[in-house]
Amino acid sequence: MSVLICDSNGELWYTRAAELKLDYISMPYYIKGEEYFYDLGEKTDFKKFYQTVRGGEIPKTQALNPEDYKRILTPYFEKGEDVLYVSFSHKMSGTFQQLDAALKELKEIYPDRKCTVFDTNSISLGAGIQAEQAAILKQNGASDEEILAFLEDFTNRVAVYFVVDDLMHLKRGGRCSGLAAVAGTLLGLKPMLTFNEEGGLSVITKLGGRKKAITTLANKVIDELTDEDKYSVYVVDADCKEEGDKLRDLILAKRPNANIVRQIVGPVIGSHCGPGTLGVIFVAAKRPIPLKK
Repeated sequence: MSVLICDSNGELWYTRAAELKLDYISMPYYIKGEEYFYDLGEKTDFKKFYQTVRGGEIPKTQALNPEDYKRILTPYFEKGEDVLYVSFSHKMSGTFQQLDAALKELKEIYPDRKCTVFDTNSISLGAGIQAEQAAILKQNGASDEEILAFLEDFTNRVAVYFVVDDLMHLKRGGRCSGLAAVAGTLLGLKPMLTFNEEGGLSVITKLGGRKKAITTLANKVIDELTDEDKYSVYVVDADCKEEGDKLRDLILAKRPNANIVRQIVGPVIGSHCGPGTLGVIFVAAKRPIPLKK
């Protein structure tokens, strides 16, 4: 018997995770010297977090350590349960090296138990939508092998597009070079980003101006969305709700049958992308193809 888990960097809303009986690992963030763990929005003070960041405070994130993972996984193993973990992109954090170290120690204590990790090669709801579908399959009686076979194909159909308002947040997190961040900020460029097949960040295109960014995001969904009767479209914003609502409305004007879920970006992801970020996550025929370097 296995238990399906995900992590809070997949950003499924807490009510949806509960509905799917999906356990999750809470990922930490720090702001003003205090440590918090993202709870999928259940008690998170989003307004306070984004106001603090807009006021100049720099939030930070940190990998869990092996002891954290041992504490999280031991209760499952003690009950004789295996774990299937649908995780956010391993390219985006060193936390999975710590997980590997923990699993080696746990294997010596519980030699008959295993933790299978599926790397979604994505983050935020790009990972969350994969965990969501895995949980639906689990509820319908699918085996771990059947779930993994589904995810191997499905992960290549999850499209993630997002635009950040200030490149300096990505620069501080090591996701964008200092020169590119400064140049982009001075020129007012809004790079549209995605997650490539290896789970790293890649540029799709470079846009001039906020209005153009919103329209382009909407057109990506309008042009590429498939199976709109089966999968939700997630429209997310990092403390720019009015623009997120406008983006949703532009999509619905052309795709009126789309099931759009509106959601705010959590503090862990928000620590790296910064306030003003807009994104869309949906199921397409294939993952986006980044620009060649």
